[in-house]
Amino acid sequence: MVTDPVLLQTVAELFPNGISRYAVGGLLVGLGTVVIYLGTGIPAGASTFLESTLSYVSDQSRFQQYVGSRDWRVVFTAGIILGGLAFAATFQSGLVTSPLYEPGTTGQLYEVAGVTLWMTDVQPWRLFLGGILVGIGTRIGKGCTSGHGVCGVGSASKTSLVGVLTFLTVAIGTAQIVAALGVSP
Repeated sequence: MVTDPVLLQTVAELFPNGISRYAVGGLLVGLGTVVIYLGTGIPAGASTFLESTLSYVSDQSRFQQYVGSRDWRVVFTAGIILGGLAFAATFQSGLVTSPLYEPGTTGQLYEVAGVTLWMTDVQPWRLFLGGILVGIGTRIGKGCTSGHGVCGVGSASKTSLVGVLTFLTVAIGTAQIVAALGVSP
């Protein structure tokens, strides 16, 4: 057991809500990655979803390279979306409680047909613009942060290690600049 007060204080500052929710999330992401890899032989990643979906309607060779794996990619992406919706409708709305999560702390709760739902405070135009920029970044970076961070680093890919260090450096720097400017959702 760790008893160093400096280390304990540092962990408490880095994870003010505790570390257990991050550990549980990391274990679930790792488990999902292993299941996808064992089932398909292909590393998991969401950045190829659009191109693999376009392979259903386009004969261009750029999209046809995904024909063999497009079905599981659609299921994978649908699972991400449905998982987020399920989380928002249960834990985030307060319908289900857990000591790992405090509901409704960053958005607004509202009722629809007797069901309490949650909606973020982030303005829709920012979500849209962020999605576009993330999409561009995943194409330039040859994959998404989760693909590089989980699968690439897990397989000791030098490209992924450099990519993750770049992602983290830019993200931390951007967050610090945005916070210093006082920008909020």
